[in-house]
Amino acid sequence: MKKRTIEIKIRLTEKEFDAITKRAKNSGYSRESYIRSLMDGQIPRPMPPLDYHAMMREFHAIGNNLNQIARKAHVLRVIDAKRYDAVLVRFVEALTYIEETMLLPEEFKS
Repeated sequence: MKKRTIEIKIRLTEKEFDAITKRAKNSGYSRESYIRSLMDGQIPRPMPPLDYHAMMREFHAIGNNLNQIARKAHVLRVIDAKRYDAVLVRFVEALTYIEETMLLPEEFKS
């Protein structure tokens, strides 16, 4: 780890300080690390929600089910509508959950 011995003091308004603190917290960085990342030309992304990986597994499972349905439809020349509808409902539920719980904070939207 680099030994940091130089200190720079800057003055911020309370609003600026709150904004940088909030963005650093959302990204999982300390304020200092967040500012260093900005100086390196990188804009840290917010940390993914706690259940991000569970949702990704769910989407992979849904994609796998859709691929299986597509393969079967190609071979049999008919679509299993009941299975397709069930997977579609699962997909819509997953998207609805993301919309309701995992939207990015306003300051991270472009």
